[in-house]
Amino acid sequence: MMNNIKLGFKLNIFLGVLFLVVTLTIGTLLSRILYEHNKHIISEKASLLIETINSVRNYTNTQVTPEFLSRLETESLFLPQAVPSYSAREVFEDLKKSNNKYDRFFFKEASLNPTNLRDKANDFETEIIQSFRQSSKLPDRDTSDLQQQGFLNIPGGYLFYTARPITVSEESCLRCHGDPQNAPKSQIATYGKDNGFGWHLNEVVGAEIISIPASQVLKKAQNLRWLVIGIVIGFLLVAMLLLNLFLKFLITDPIDKMSHLSKKLSTGDLDVEFEQKSNDEIGVLATSLNRLKVSIKMAMEMLQNKAW
Repeated sequence: MMNNIKLGFKLNIFLGVLFLVVTLTIGTLLSRILYEHNKHIISEKASLLIETINSVRNYTNTQVTPEFLSRLETESLFLPQAVPSYSAREVFEDLKKSNNKYDRFFFKEASLNPTNLRDKANDFETEIIQSFRQSSKLPDRDTSDLQQQGFLNIPGGYLFYTARPITVSEESCLRCHGDPQNAPKSQIATYGKDNGFGWHLNEVVGAEIISIPASQVLKKAQNLRWLVIGIVIGFLLVAMLLLNLFLKFLITDPIDKMSHLSKKLSTGDLDVEFEQKSNDEIGVLATSLNRLKVSIKMAMEMLQNKAW
């Protein structure tokens, strides 16, 4: 089938396939590069927020909690302001209320066995915590360097989440989360003695998870990808057009003309003249055909003379 197709069309098929492969390759590489670039940008933003939240937790743990310890035994209700996780959550919620650009940002200190049931881990969060727990059991593994990141598709769009483990790193934490008998009375009165106990030192009990909206960033990246692919396709089409024009005027048209004249020569028309406009391969071919014509003409004349 290909033997019956003209040279120019064959070349266009080849160029079309080549340009398609180039476009797909560029699109794939560009998608990967943009994905990693935007993931890095979003990750940096999430890391900044989670570091800020950890600073709030540390401040509460070192400067606020000690001031509340004596009151926890005398107050009738537990004072949640003494808990670092409560302070972190409240500061984050206040940030969302004061600036609507953080409206779709989410933060949670999810736990498998929390004191406050609002911190109870859902299925997705439980998976993350269990993964941290398994990793923490590996020999010489420091839980402080554990982290999980990724994109989460929810009905409202894509979220990028960053998760870090919550580890019982201090003995003082076990007063409120070890044996219920040792817990402050106000804590038992407020939350009961069924939740948030039985923790152990150096155990991973939960995860800090912060989620930030990523749909707009991914959409911009996708639009940029299609823009670049469109520009590349435009340049490739222009290159293909120019190459076709080049081939038409310098190769295929002269070959077609020589092919037509060769047919006339084969039928005995010895007056044809193959034009030689250049010294390239086409010009050399035209010269050779002209010499062939002269040789045929001489041979014909010799045959005619012998016939007489």
